[in-house]
Amino acid sequence: MLESRSGSELYTAELAERLLALGHSAVIYTPAPGPLARELQERAIPVVSDLRMVTEPPDIIHGHHTHETLTALLAFPGVPAVQVHHGWVGEPPASFPRILRHVAVDDTVRDRMVSEWGVPTSSVDVIRNFIDPARLPMRGPLPARPARGLVFSNRAAHHLDIVRAACRSSSIAVDAVGIDVDRVSDDPGTLLPAYDIVFAKARCAMEAIAAGCAVILCDRSGVGPMVTSHNFDEMRRLNFGLRTLRAPLSVESLAAALGSYDPDDARAVTTRLRAEATIDDVVARWLDTYERVLAEWRDQPRCVEDELRATSLYLQRRTVEPTPGVAAGTLLKTAYFSLARKPVIRRLLPSPRWAQRLYNRLKGPSHRH
Repeated sequence: MLESRSGSELYTAELAERLLALGHSAVIYTPAPGPLARELQERAIPVVSDLRMVTEPPDIIHGHHTHETLTALLAFPGVPAVQVHHGWVGEPPASFPRILRHVAVDDTVRDRMVSEWGVPTSSVDVIRNFIDPARLPMRGPLPARPARGLVFSNRAAHHLDIVRAACRSSSIAVDAVGIDVDRVSDDPGTLLPAYDIVFAKARCAMEAIAAGCAVILCDRSGVGPMVTSHNFDEMRRLNFGLRTLRAPLSVESLAAALGSYDPDDARAVTTRLRAEATIDDVVARWLDTYERVLAEWRDQPRCVEDELRATSLYLQRRTVEPTPGVAAGTLLKTAYFSLARKPVIRRLLPSPRWAQRLYNRLKGPSHRH
């Protein structure tokens, strides 16, 4: 999907851009193109919603969501694949003979892959999430006491009031950015340096750290610690995500995390992340993974019957465990953002907050990283 700017969509876009810059070619398939898809096309990266338009088979398929990955595998017989998994909750991977490697973005997702989804450990790698330092310039030194805070999340409205209540006694003014608060930023590199402390998780937390902000891990699921030099390694292994949010979402938990504010240590955390989590390192890991998969595929026996059986099993699961809410929510979201591109129509539409809330209700609970 490329209809909004979620973690997996931005991951896809930035990886494709960097591969292109290194002399490789990448074609992105999405059944739901949107504003981000058009941005990529303007940067000379092909984006298609109909795989029949791709007349030259790829060397390798890099899949994200299972349905789209399997669609591409069936469209290009004989092409091997890798699949990357971004969150704890999501559709399990399809067991398909040509998916030779499953990649988790953190240890949390890896645990589910090998403990619940039945993915053999021999085919699992972990390639951690990244930031692009060039897009996230560092702010100046943090003040001795934070004055401006930001709730940075696609679902900021859920916990904004609690964060504001926790910050009130410290005289920290709190803003919010997210679809459901009618404020969306396409440029975190410009947005984030205006804030001293950011309440976020996963990719949003990484972007805020890279920009030089102090970060408290926080989302609708709970509250984690302030990211410090002491806990950095553990938080990074967990993608600054769901497993880090161990305390209840409360004023007390947030106040305790605020007590760890240290501008000098926050600067040290920023320096480490910008050195250890760069897009260049991740792209190098992916290129190595592609080479290993292609080498393995050359020696792999082909069996069309196994592929047909795997496809049949996947379709059976989709029939037994239908997800109409997800489909309806995705359709709504795609239609809304498509209409909102036209200024005349956008004035007649309800707010993005309304659309996001209806989408969340149709889709059901989610705990993606």
